Amino acid sequence: MDGLLEGAKSGKRQWIYPLIRKGPFYKWRSWISYFYLIFLFSGPFIRINGQPLLLLNFIDRQFVLLGQVFWPQDIFLFVIATLIFIICIVLFTIAFGRVFCGWICPQTIFMEMVFRKVEEWIEGDARKRKKLDAGPWTREKIIRKTSKTAAFIIISFLIANTFLAYIIGSESLIKIITEPIATHVVGFISIWVFTIVFYTVYSRIREQVCTLFCPYGRLQGVMIDEHTLVVAYDDVRGEPRGKIDKKHDIPGQKGDCIDCGLCVDVCPTGIDIRKGTQLECINCTACIDVCDEVMDKIHKPKKLIGYFSENMIHMKEKPSFTIRMKAYTGVIVVLLSVLCYFIFTRSDLDVTVMRSAGMLYQEQPGGYISNIYNAEFINKTNQQKKFTLQADDPSIKIKYIQAPGIMGKEGSVKAIFFVMIPASKIHEAKTDVHLQLVVGNRVVKTVETEFVGPIN
Repeated sequence: MDGLLEGAKSGKRQWIYPLIRKGPFYKWRSWISYFYLIFLFSGPFIRINGQPLLLLNFIDRQFVLLGQVFWPQDIFLFVIATLIFIICIVLFTIAFGRVFCGWICPQTIFMEMVFRKVEEWIEGDARKRKKLDAGPWTREKIIRKTSKTAAFIIISFLIANTFLAYIIGSESLIKIITEPIATHVVGFISIWVFTIVFYTVYSRIREQVCTLFCPYGRLQGVMIDEHTLVVAYDDVRGEPRGKIDKKHDIPGQKGDCIDCGLCVDVCPTGIDIRKGTQLECINCTACIDVCDEVMDKIHKPKKLIGYFSENMIHMKEKPSFTIRMKAYTGVIVVLLSVLCYFIFTRSDLDVTVMRSAGMLYQEQPGGYISNIYNAEFINKTNQQKKFTLQADDPSIKIKYIQAPGIMGKEGSVKAIFFVMIPASKIHEAKTDVHLQLVVGNRVVKTVETEFVGPIN
């Protein structure tokens, strides 16, 4: 910690060398990270009804979630889902502080559970790494630094490929890998750009992503309150802190904290949890594990550092589900219900019909009046679809100028056509017309459009 203070005064960055202590919380985080990493790297190749598990193809404006295809016309669903996600983050922050950062955030999982472990495996524990960095460039140092750099680049390359697979799809990624580079120059460059970005983040920027760049850490200060459970130091029990002196210590004169400093040594952002809740704290629980280990050795109760709220420490209150938490939970339930309704009632086929702007009505043979329309038909399934467009009124005819043909799988087609209504049925300047998208003998979508005609 003194090194960090000196760095702040000198204006130079001081590298953090956190110790790794494999306590109960660390083991739980490790298991969660293993599941997370397996899911992340296998995600692009998992198929549900022939569709990827997740695809965010901004280039072709195609999005897939849990095998369901979404198009730009479904943007309102993404808006609702985004709101739900944000409110869930707010709720969890109000209830448990920055727990997302320490347990779920990709930055933390990759940094602490992948790159940090590889670094320790190659260069040794925190003290050895610090000594190696401070020492001269010997043969051993060159070998270890080169090996670490190579390992970091390989891991960053794998992450970059996976990240790109979520954007362009696993099939397109496989083509980039297996086919000549000349046919996929943009994709090849994209992979290496992402590789460089990830390598830079995890080899150089590191904890500064959490402490400087991430806005969530700064927002948590306005979201947490005295009821929020966070990783905290029980200063009532721990103070006044001091080293153990069996000969001169008077019972009850000192707190349980022996000022060993291990809670600082294990912190991946280099803070002292004993100074209170800080925006740099990512709730990784490393300080809880190491403090419990120390308490065991000196035969004191565990959880000098633990998940506490301010009121639990100073007011001896039990955790409570506050009105604020209940309000956010209610909002989430309502929004989630709305989202589920729209998802389960949405059609796999869609059509958008618009009357050609600036065009007047035309008189057609046989006593018909016509308007020109443009339509886009969208197929959200992975099968071709034959369809017809018809009016709900049998007397209304549709005559194509540009026929749509067949809707390809996960594609769209456009059409231009006349809607023809008998002049005897037109009684107003504007008439509502209902057009039906029919597949087989089933009406899958009905749209309403406006028809302009003469007043009889």
